[in-house]
Amino acid sequence: MRLKRLIICNYRNIESADFKPGEELTVITGANGQGKTNLLEAVWLLTGAKSFRGAKDPQLIRQGQQFGVMEGPIEREDRGEIWLRITIGTKDSPRPGRTAKMNGADAGRASEIAGVFTAVVFEPGDLELVKGSPERRRRFIDAALCQLYPGYLATLRRYSRLIAQKNSLLKFWERTPGAAEMCDAFDADLAVQGEEIRRRRLAFLSSLGPLAQKNYEEISSGSEALGLCYRCGFEAGTLAEALAASRMADRRAGFCTAGPHRDDLELVLDGRPAKNFASQGQQRSAVLSIKLAEAAVAAEVTGEHPVMLLDDVLSELDPSRQEYLLTRVRCKQTIVTACDSSLFHKAAGVMLRMEGGRLLEG
Repeated sequence: MRLKRLIICNYRNIESADFKPGEELTVITGANGQGKTNLLEAVWLLTGAKSFRGAKDPQLIRQGQQFGVMEGPIEREDRGEIWLRITIGTKDSPRPGRTAKMNGADAGRASEIAGVFTAVVFEPGDLELVKGSPERRRRFIDAALCQLYPGYLATLRRYSRLIAQKNSLLKFWERTPGAAEMCDAFDADLAVQGEEIRRRRLAFLSSLGPLAQKNYEEISSGSEALGLCYRCGFEAGTLAEALAASRMADRRAGFCTAGPHRDDLELVLDGRPAKNFASQGQQRSAVLSIKLAEAAVAAEVTGEHPVMLLDDVLSELDPSRQEYLLTRVRCKQTIVTACDSSLFHKAAGVMLRMEGGRLLEG
């Protein structure tokens, strides 16, 4: 999997840019606030996913403009060259939001092209995978699955809509005629979608876990062991029963208390919860191990190694972890942002810099 070129127009602080990454390592340097992460984020949007920074679509359009565009050719071993175009706004479609074209043909919502171009992003906010909320960890799993299995996105969306509808019903239960029958209907569909979500998550983690564990063992020279434990509130095939058993608790709480939207991924170091005991260095090692494992799983599933996007993470790692990361991404297309170009003085690759939203030769 390679990005051959990316043409950007009216994206955040980038008025226009023609980005031509190298075959392997590309380093984008510059001071903070110049647009380095914006460029990386534009590459990420070709996956069909939302901003990895959690920004709303209107925030992605350059101030004062009506739309933003990013487009260019990617190359896959199995399908050759594919030209992708993502539009934010209403230039190519009467509907707002992000829309996509593939080889010039309308593809609908940007999410419809999920899996065509795959990438793994590693950014400072990923440290929240260790000590952040369960929602953050669920989002990590779901984002990975949406790239690997396009049908998973439809399941996740349907489940999320059902949860929202059920929660609304629970809040107004006493004022809703036939509330119990409506809740039964919601629960029947929730059980089907929720079981599929659980199955996919567990299958993904069964591949991710051993790889992450091996990576961590290498980083720590075998001094510590990393484990990933999926905490689920129901066994396979029992979600319908769990939903029925939680009906009264749901009514008291005013929201649905059972289902995969309540699950968590626990990171364990030497048998102890990492969120309680991991040092800063251990957190970085754990996240690095997981992200590299995510890329390896994607390569196994799709047959194409994803493009690696590393957003200002080397400065967060000590020299040994920097060397480990750069060694692991060798021979794979990797785009790195950094304030300090000296971190790459021994690395061979394309060097560029960002200044005020302009992409310049390094």
